[in-house]
Amino acid sequence: MSPYPNVPMSPMTLCPHIPMSQYPNGCCSPTGSCDESRACLCRAEGCRGEGCRGGGHPCTLWDSDAVEGEATEHEGALTEDDVYCRCLSRTLCHTATPVTVGFYAPCSHRLYSLLDKVTGFMREEAARREERELQRGQAKPRSAEGWGLLLLLWYLAFYKPIITELHLRRKNIGFIFIRFSAWQYAGCDKLWAGLVTTLCSSVRHHFGALPLSVYHVMGARPRYASGFSQKEWVLKRDACLKLWGLLLVLGAGLGVLLAALLVPGLKEHRALKVVGSTVTSLSGSGLVLGALSVLKNLLVSEKQKIERLTNSEKFTSQLGFMSKVRSEVEVLIGFLAFMEIFERRRLRVVLEITSLDLCYPEKVAGVLNAMNTLLSDANAPFIFVLAVDPSVIVPCLEQTGCMKGLADNGYLYLSRTVTLPFSIPRMGSRSRLQCLEAAVQTREDLMYRVITGNVERRRRREEAVRCIHEAFRCLHDGADLLARYLPSNGAQLRRIVNTIPVTLRLLLHRGGRPQGPAPRAAAAWVVLADRWPCRLSWVLQCLEDAWQARPPPGFEERSLWDVFLQHLAELCALRQPLHNALGLDEDPELFEAFLARDFPFTARDARALLPVTVNLDHSIRHKMGLLRGLNRLAKEAAAAAKVSRGVQCPQPE
Repeated sequence: MSPYPNVPMSPMTLCPHIPMSQYPNGCCSPTGSCDESRACLCRAEGCRGEGCRGGGHPCTLWDSDAVEGEATEHEGALTEDDVYCRCLSRTLCHTATPVTVGFYAPCSHRLYSLLDKVTGFMREEAARREERELQRGQAKPRSAEGWGLLLLLWYLAFYKPIITELHLRRKNIGFIFIRFSAWQYAGCDKLWAGLVTTLCSSVRHHFGALPLSVYHVMGARPRYASGFSQKEWVLKRDACLKLWGLLLVLGAGLGVLLAALLVPGLKEHRALKVVGSTVTSLSGSGLVLGALSVLKNLLVSEKQKIERLTNSEKFTSQLGFMSKVRSEVEVLIGFLAFMEIFERRRLRVVLEITSLDLCYPEKVAGVLNAMNTLLSDANAPFIFVLAVDPSVIVPCLEQTGCMKGLADNGYLYLSRTVTLPFSIPRMGSRSRLQCLEAAVQTREDLMYRVITGNVERRRRREEAVRCIHEAFRCLHDGADLLARYLPSNGAQLRRIVNTIPVTLRLLLHRGGRPQGPAPRAAAAWVVLADRWPCRLSWVLQCLEDAWQARPPPGFEERSLWDVFLQHLAELCALRQPLHNALGLDEDPELFEAFLARDFPFTARDARALLPVTVNLDHSIRHKMGLLRGLNRLAKEAAAAAKVSRGVQCPQPE
């Protein structure tokens, strides 16, 4: 069993010999933390559109908790950016932590507005979940304010939290949003330290300095319940016995001292005064030391501790430096786990990293290393949103020394860091015309959308759950050809599992069912983009150039493999400038078998799936388009020069 409920096993690591009853809630993890990926387990025999929970108990496939309802507002008024950000935010509410989201967008101004949309949608989702849980009769979440603060201090001092089945089944969630602008810390010698200190100070500000200080001294990290106990708090017997012992000894010492001072017959006994004062001092010193430790942590924050460590040149040269920083982060993670039990909801810290592409290359590498340090704890409830432009970040990484051992391939390094890539496409027409539509929209149209929107939301909600379940069943079916192409690398597999729900939701928002690609085809497309990003980008760029040049009739029925073979010689000629991008691709023979035999996607399929391909770095395709354009210009210039020489020097008759 995982040491913490936030760390699910990969769905492809499920052992067929383990009974399904060992996986609560039908999730892909024995901890039951990955709600959306519970579709991975619906593979029992005779499953006809109905889910199957662990232990064979029937369940409803369309679980409203696994995949929440779509928008509460009018979906007809949603722009393309709203749709992309809403699908990402809903996926992040179900994705197991820790996770790193590669939020790729070329325009920084648009990037900030998209981050604001994602933040707003995640808050809406959290409020919707809390309201639904209250309607089901669940206990209301608590907060560390007013009487809740006193209750929290009481639990910190005298109780140990227990992770029960009730806590694992909770659906409500709380987010702590932190936006870290790397440009503000670009002048510091240690930019990564700014990331860690921002995290610590933000969590301290959110919950208050006093609870975190008390946790440093007296808090206990949650542990799993033994059996099926529903008790979330267990008394600290050792702490209570020590406290009562100190109080009894202190009372006895005070009694002896007062008796020696006040009782007439005992005033002459100096030994009693010495014994009473000694016992009182020793017992009282324990209480005073505890209070001083709390006061010290109250005055000296985690941010100040890390800053003090980074300012010490003598200590930074020692091997224990990073272990000290990690110990502070581990205390923070333990405190967040404690607060999850107290507040009766899951907690997620969303750290949005921006302006990284404005910093020097060494600073960029330092921030990514700090992220990897924070993510190394499997219990960390962190969601890192790395909002960058890959075309700027990759050259920065390739100029630093952190690329040693990775063949100087910045794309490969970024791919290993990111667990959920999300590339934002171009701004759609609805986003541009949103203001104009709001101005000309009539009242009758608005009322019509309100009436029809409720029916449409219900249909899309049920369709989304069904499609996600169907796609994950294909991944688990050993007889399905798609299962043969799944990577053995756990990080790649997790990226695929995280991306499939986003892709399917985007297809539904675009009206992709029932006319569009099936869930199995969408899942295969996600696998194709993850395993061969360079070759797929090349095919898509060739298709885009052909569409712009008015292709002949029947072009959309051509297979992608035929398009790849047609332009293979040109790709080989450009292999040197595309060396790093080609290094991302895996076995070329498997790529041929995938496109030529098992999944013969056509140009029409690519045109339908390209707008929802969020796990493909579009900067690679843009670079290919630039190289093709330059290559075409060079050929035209050579042909023009040849014609010019022929005109100036005609052949003798």
